[in-house]
Amino acid sequence: MPNLDPRLRLDVLGAGPAYTDRPGAVGAAYLVRHGSTALVLDLGQGAFTRLAGTIEPSTLDAILVSHLHPDHFVDLVAMRHYLRWEFRPHRHLRVIGPAGLEQRLDALHGEPGFCAAVLDIEPLTAGSLVVGDALVEAARIHHTEDSYAFRVSRPGGGTGLVYSGDCGRAEDLDALIQPGDTLLSEVSFGPGPADPDAAHLDGPAVGRLAARTSAGQVLLTHLLMGHDDDATIDSVRVHFDGPVTLVAPGDEYGIGG
Repeated sequence: MPNLDPRLRLDVLGAGPAYTDRPGAVGAAYLVRHGSTALVLDLGQGAFTRLAGTIEPSTLDAILVSHLHPDHFVDLVAMRHYLRWEFRPHRHLRVIGPAGLEQRLDALHGEPGFCAAVLDIEPLTAGSLVVGDALVEAARIHHTEDSYAFRVSRPGGGTGLVYSGDCGRAEDLDALIQPGDTLLSEVSFGPGPADPDAAHLDGPAVGRLAARTSAGQVLLTHLLMGHDDDATIDSVRVHFDGPVTLVAPGDEYGIGG
């Protein structure tokens, strides 16, 4: 029976930063589904296991990579092995990421053509693209030389999901967020202050962003070790009076309607 739920569905596969002491935490990875469409935003360390326990990985329409830090893409190695060796004949998967992604993965494995065997990698640029029955808008943000945030929505319109990726300047997200959208935002430095050299956000910056763009709710992720959950949430709520949640692997959310 087809899925008639008009909402986007978000499954948090991984919500961790590059390192963490949180039990069960893995790298950034977020599964977004609408009808028969399924896409993943980032696939960080350890995330393939939860992905494979949630959906048949080869049935994904695409994986989108926000930037070329390993905690956001390194489990593409596990995905590549799965597609190459689990099936006869092997299967292919669309991957969309910043320039240089394929070369980094090939070099990591020391094998030219490692990715091309099963990963159909496309260069990511700012603008809109269609993935199955979902519309994805990508916007350049301040973090690495080539970093992106994403907005995922239904082609017919309505509220969507905005994923910050790793972002060092909240203002870069303003134009991407529409009133009522769910903001899935990194909050690396908790209640703050953020280290200006790290190009990451803190709670007050996220709260002000959500307030001025009229976001519908805030989902916080990518919290570094040593920062308190409740204090981080409270630091967002000082500026934003809507729902605020710190996500964890296994969490599920309905987006829009």
